[in-house]
Amino acid sequence: MNLQNWQFPPPLQPGDLLYVIAPSGALKELERFKQGIEVWRKRGYQVELASHWDARYGYLAGTDEQRRKGLWDAWRDRQCKAILCARGGYGGARLLEQWQWEERPPKWLIGFSDVTGLLWSLATRNIGSLHGPVLTTLGNEPHWTQARLFAAVEGRSLPPLQGTGWGGGTVTGRLLPANLTVATHLLFTPVQPDLKGVILALEDVTEAPYRLDRMLTQWRMSGVLQQVAGIALGRFSQCEGNPGTWTVEEMFRDRLSDLAIPIVSELPFGHDGANAVLPVGRMAKLDGDGGELRVES
Repeated sequence: MNLQNWQFPPPLQPGDLLYVIAPSGALKELERFKQGIEVWRKRGYQVELASHWDARYGYLAGTDEQRRKGLWDAWRDRQCKAILCARGGYGGARLLEQWQWEERPPKWLIGFSDVTGLLWSLATRNIGSLHGPVLTTLGNEPHWTQARLFAAVEGRSLPPLQGTGWGGGTVTGRLLPANLTVATHLLFTPVQPDLKGVILALEDVTEAPYRLDRMLTQWRMSGVLQQVAGIALGRFSQCEGNPGTWTVEEMFRDRLSDLAIPIVSELPFGHDGANAVLPVGRMAKLDGDGGELRVES
């Protein structure tokens, strides 16, 4: 990943206008969606919904054209200071076929899971974003992760995250978070950022260990996993295997331990629990011995 000329959006201030888009799956969790919007409004922000926010096209939140227009309008609107994603699911990568980010001052784009495609697409342009709660999960976040989100967008430093160190020493690199399944399907497309020297932060949900193994094997055989400087593993929820087979951690240790790089697991980000914000593109330090991930200011 190019270490120079990264652009990060300016800090937000209460009163700023934020724009909600639904780039992926159709909205089903209406009450949780409203709760997430209320978290931002209670903080003092203005929140405006894209015209397609409640649209449905099969399993998608509207046609590709509707969802792409929502993203386009939010990106181009000079009054809009940040883009909030309604939910994940599936479909965000469909918006990126023949997509070009118009030259504009950068603004925060916030989401995770299927939103990985949008975050990575911005990263190919060296534009920072935030891997963090979508609106349908934000209302259920504990106070500390909500506070961390506001600290990230409002320009304050972030406390380190503590996990379990697997050894390997300490490394510094650009932080590149992702959902493992989504990222695997972005490899060797125009949406894949340069992975050389990055700290790769991964999470996933509802994937059995053998399927995660299959994805990691693809990363290994393609050579891209050997390019990263360190790996930060978040939550892999609902990923239990059959009794008597490998657990997720046992599979990861089998597939990753020979890389001889710092690895930290059990970090508090991902689905079904506290989802600590990770700034995409910021420099970070991963301590594989102490089990700490620290984002540099």
